[in-house]
Amino acid sequence: MTYTIHGALGSPYSMKMRSLMRYRRITHLWSSGAYVQQLATEKSLPPVIPVIEYPDGTFRNDSTPVLYDLETRHHERSIVPTDPAKAFIAHILEDFADEWVTKAMFGYRWLEEIDQLQMSRWLSFDALKGGGLDANQGMAKVFRERQVGRMAMVGCTAENFPLIEASTRRILQAFEDHVADEHWLFGTRPSLAEFSLYGQLSQLGVDPTAQAMMRADFPYAFRWLLHVDDASGIEGEWDEDGAPLKPVVESLLAEVGRVYVPFLLANEAAAEAGEDTFSIEVAGLPYSQGTFKYQLKCLRELRHRYGKLDADTRAKVDPILSDSNCFEFLQ
Repeated sequence: MTYTIHGALGSPYSMKMRSLMRYRRITHLWSSGAYVQQLATEKSLPPVIPVIEYPDGTFRNDSTPVLYDLETRHHERSIVPTDPAKAFIAHILEDFADEWVTKAMFGYRWLEEIDQLQMSRWLSFDALKGGGLDANQGMAKVFRERQVGRMAMVGCTAENFPLIEASTRRILQAFEDHVADEHWLFGTRPSLAEFSLYGQLSQLGVDPTAQAMMRADFPYAFRWLLHVDDASGIEGEWDEDGAPLKPVVESLLAEVGRVYVPFLLANEAAAEAGEDTFSIEVAGLPYSQGTFKYQLKCLRELRHRYGKLDADTRAKVDPILSDSNCFEFLQ
C-alpha cells in the first residue's frame, strides 16, 4: 500500500505531511512539479496542496483531516498522545501552527524584496524542473505578483507584521530553550503538534531573511527542524498519563492564548455581524485582516473536540486552558 504526496518543497503543509509519513513509516512517494497546482482542481478538491493520493486511487487534501484519517488506517507509531488531555492540547497546537504560525511564513517570504526574488525563483525552479532561465524567471514574476497581491487577504501586511514577528520569536525562543534538553513535546516521540509546527517553521529555515534571523538568534531551534524532517528512526514513548506539561508546551499555549484566541474570536464576531474585516491589538501591536470562513471551521472543530472530552479529561484540561487564556474560545 503506497501513498503519493503530490506537494512542493515550498509548501509548509506538504512538508508537514512528508515528515509525518516518514516518522510513521507509511510507505509513500514524493512527487512535485507544476502539475500539482492543478491537481486539486482536477480532483474536485479545495485548491490547496499537498494532494494525497491514496493506494485505492482516491485523492484528498487538507492536512489535518488527512492526518486523522491516517490514524484510523494505520495504528503503528501514532502521533496522537494516549492521554486524552494531552491529545487535545496537541490538537490545539497543531491548529495554531496551521492557521497562525503560517502567517510568519507568508510575511517573511513576501514582504521584503530579497525574499520575494529568491523564493519566487526557487519555487518556479521547483515547479518547472528545467525549461531555461527565461521560463523560470517569467513564471517567477507572475507567481511573485500573485502572492504579494494576496498578502492583505491573509493578514500579512507590513502593518501587521510586528505582531506576527513578535509572536514568531516567542515560539522560536520556547523551542530554543527546550531542545537543548530534549526534542519532543509530549514524551520521547513526536506528536501531530511537532509536525504542524515543523511544516511552517521549515520554510523560515529556507527563506533568506528568516533563515538569517533563526541562525543568529535561535540556532538550536533552527537545527531541530532537520531532525523533525525525518524522524523515521525515532523510537520513543509518551509521557505518563497525568504527567505535568513541559515548560515548552506551557509557553506555546500561552502564545495561543495571547494571539490566536483573540484572532479566532474577532474573526467569528465579524462573520456573525456580516463584516468583511476585523481587527485586534496585542500588547499595543495592531492586527487586521479580512474575515476568513476557514478559521470559523477551525474554531467549530476545536469546540467540537472539547465538547467530546469526558469529565475527568476536562478536569485536567480546564485549569491549563484557563491559565493560558485559552478557555474563552471553547465556550
